[in-house]
Amino acid sequence: MKPDFLEYIHNHVVLGDGALGSYLFEQGVERGRNLDLLNLQAPETILAAHEEYIRAGSQLIETNTFGANRFKLREAGAREQARQINRLGAEIASKAAGKQVYVAGSVGPSGISFPLHDDEDVNLEAIQESVCEQVLGLLEGGVDLLILETFSSLEEILLAIKATRSVAPHLPVVAQMVFPTKGLTVLGEDALFCGQQMRAAGAALVGTNCGRGVDATVQAVAHMSPLAGEGTPLSAFPNAGLPELLGGRMIYPAQPSYMAVRAKEMIRKGVHLIGGCCGTQPAHIQEFRSVLRIKPVRISLSGPEVPPEPTEPVTGAAKHGGFLDSLQAGRLPIIVELDPPTHLDAEPVLLGAEQLAQAGVDAISLGENPLAVLRAGNLSMAALIRQRTGVQTILHQTGRDVNALGLQSRMMDAHLLGIEAVLAVSGDSAAGTDQPGVSGIFDLRSYGLIAMLEGLNRGLSMAGQSLRQETNFSIGAAFSFRPDDPETQLRRLEKKAELGARFAMTQPIFAPETVEQMLEQVRHLDILVFPGIFPLISARNAEFLHNEVPGISVPQDLRRRLAQFEQVADQRKVALEYTAGMIAQIAPMIDGLYLISPLNKWDIALNFVLQARQGGWKGSGRANPPQSGC
Repeated sequence: MKPDFLEYIHNHVVLGDGALGSYLFEQGVERGRNLDLLNLQAPETILAAHEEYIRAGSQLIETNTFGANRFKLREAGAREQARQINRLGAEIASKAAGKQVYVAGSVGPSGISFPLHDDEDVNLEAIQESVCEQVLGLLEGGVDLLILETFSSLEEILLAIKATRSVAPHLPVVAQMVFPTKGLTVLGEDALFCGQQMRAAGAALVGTNCGRGVDATVQAVAHMSPLAGEGTPLSAFPNAGLPELLGGRMIYPAQPSYMAVRAKEMIRKGVHLIGGCCGTQPAHIQEFRSVLRIKPVRISLSGPEVPPEPTEPVTGAAKHGGFLDSLQAGRLPIIVELDPPTHLDAEPVLLGAEQLAQAGVDAISLGENPLAVLRAGNLSMAALIRQRTGVQTILHQTGRDVNALGLQSRMMDAHLLGIEAVLAVSGDSAAGTDQPGVSGIFDLRSYGLIAMLEGLNRGLSMAGQSLRQETNFSIGAAFSFRPDDPETQLRRLEKKAELGARFAMTQPIFAPETVEQMLEQVRHLDILVFPGIFPLISARNAEFLHNEVPGISVPQDLRRRLAQFEQVADQRKVALEYTAGMIAQIAPMIDGLYLISPLNKWDIALNFVLQARQGGWKGSGRANPPQSGC
């Protein structure tokens, strides 16, 4: 028999389950399908998923009811079945759990934006009634506790706790919020403050789930840790890193072993309930169980997004563009990436750009709100750098934040401000944003952006209207080379080249042999490829990139080598020496070098630019195209 949950959790670590949604999609459930309705339509599918997690070692499983509230179910035409769907979700989970595994009734946010506006067609009372309706259904199904999860609004989760306590005062409540970065909500509320408020409202455990990967969860737990010292157990269910769409599948990069190590770190900070959120699967829970030395529970078993169709490729020779035409013959082209600041003090970035220009960099690239985190506009920064230093700037342009009309206008602005290079990328998902109320636009993704830019280079808008002048953009594309499965990304790069891309910048690569393999694969393309080089600065930095950033793989032997040193200064010394050696090795074979400044530390990139220029590295020579018209 299960011991009382609250008595047990204060003296033990309880292992929860992983994601249901992303796991069900991996098992073949159609993307976009309402998962809560599966309690009615395919209960055996949900039961099997619960049983897989219990096999893996889960001591607590969550019901498949995260979105089963009247507002979200109304969109699926099942508003009147909300209570029934919650009851069935609890019954299915209870059947899998038997007498040994705890069942937590999952309640997610309503889907209504907070704070409520005067013109909203719902009020706080209606939202509170919706929570009560869910909880009553979960009670009827036999849950042991309730877990309120993935709330981004403190006001809404406090309302949900109040509603829960009013209809189920005897059930323990776990309250979890999303803290995208630095232990703060999207409105800037600190995790400790939120935890204190949730505890005061009646939550027995407080914590965090979802968000922007494992490291963000660890940060939030660190902020909340004083509560653990006061006797309040914490909970943590991190995502398996930031997702990447690959071949119609959402790929989460964080490996089970990495997440298990970080789980131990969170447990030391007071976490007593640990599990996984988006992207985690039974394999992650099994690794958690092994590392945490939790005995498995014996059970008696019961019986894609599709990329947009590209625009037709244009005929005729495409322009090289101003950036590529400006490259000097006989030397290795170097691009350095700087991020615009997260505030309005642009001077440190401009100072870095000046130093890099003096050292001989050929271009400075600027991301557009990378990871959907608010930064100063990259167009204004690119123009300021161009005006102050004269160096070429490469504007990263996503389809996330602006519609097709605004994108064309923005590119016209870029031309008028003297920008001559654009890297066309779809953009990171808005789900990990640090700002409230943000959603992705995506009128255009990478293919459509490249086609639009090629049209502007011919003096035409997307409607075929004359713009009276032609832009002179060097059109760039992103390329994520995967040595173990290169075909999908290679086909995408081929299509981008057909549409008008003239150069590509890759995700960070950490092995010379991977660069050589990549160059063999792209040799047939009429496109210059600039390998991304990210100078590592610590063992922790290496593990974070490898496990939490999509498309990046840091070799295991390099990570082990860095981990041998206890002091971060020693780790950095070894890492930077490794990077310098790698650049020297690959320089003769590459079209150019793309240096990414770690944590925006431009001085690190500056040292490599100086080494390259002092060493006289020349590159492959392909990056010196004939001038337009010759």
